[in-house]
Amino acid sequence: MTARRLDGTLVAQQIQAELRGEIEALRARGVRPGLGALLVGDDPASAVYLRSKARRCEELGLHHETRRLEASASTEDVLAAVSDLNQRPEIHGILVQLPLPAQVDAQRVLDAVRPEKDVDGFHPVNVGRLLQKRARFVPCTPAGVMQLFARSGVELAGRRAVVLGRSEIVGKPMALLLMHADATVTVCHSRTRDLAAVTREADVLVAAIGRPGMVRAEHVKPGAVVVDVGINRVSDPALARELVVPEHWSEFERRGYALVGDVHAPQVAAVAGALTPVPGGVGPLTIAMLMANTVRAAAGAP
Repeated sequence: MTARRLDGTLVAQQIQAELRGEIEALRARGVRPGLGALLVGDDPASAVYLRSKARRCEELGLHHETRRLEASASTEDVLAAVSDLNQRPEIHGILVQLPLPAQVDAQRVLDAVRPEKDVDGFHPVNVGRLLQKRARFVPCTPAGVMQLFARSGVELAGRRAVVLGRSEIVGKPMALLLMHADATVTVCHSRTRDLAAVTREADVLVAAIGRPGMVRAEHVKPGAVVVDVGINRVSDPALARELVVPEHWSEFERRGYALVGDVHAPQVAAVAGALTPVPGGVGPLTIAMLMANTVRAAAGAP
């Protein structure tokens, strides 16, 4: 058996095509959706990610700008930048690129973003609304995964779902969304005993643990739907040879590194019923949902 490929790139393109009509309607009312991003320091991965978001904004006709602060910036420096974006009427959504440097109080910064501009869905008000099943903005990666399920015909109601990881950004909101869809949900983490026994019960397994190739064949129920949220940069040739699927090996040889997920794709593809690739799975969906949240913010999401 070879797992069906769940193509996040294709679903992201569908979402963006639908957004174009909403954007045109807003532009007809004199509103151009605007996204303001805040980058502190010079983390290469963060810079690449923001460039991808900027390109998507340009393709869709959204206003966008990135505010850059030095890696030595204080919490007060970052809060001042957030305050400025909060007050700008042409900025409808604010993105604080994580991780922030160690000296910056990330929670204070995220809490300072106005809830109606919090397109990442991290503000306590928006987290509470999600808990109560009346979300304004859903965190982009879990929201994208739910779109992937819906548009790929993955049934959730009544099924056993396991989320591997309990982060505020992915794990916890993912579990809530699956519960809202009537799945029976278990959340696993570093202290879960006999992890493989738990994950093998899952009809739907979402891996968001941040460890390359951790989920192997023994963790997966035959025929399960497996979503790989992990994005890990691997440069060790021996590890890459194990984890990188053959079609991406030439890319590793050219670049000297490859992006792999939390799932051991060559093993799991032989067991699972469906699997997201890395890259080309969840990543494009995250950006698509950021665009969707920004458009909703511009439209005055309640």
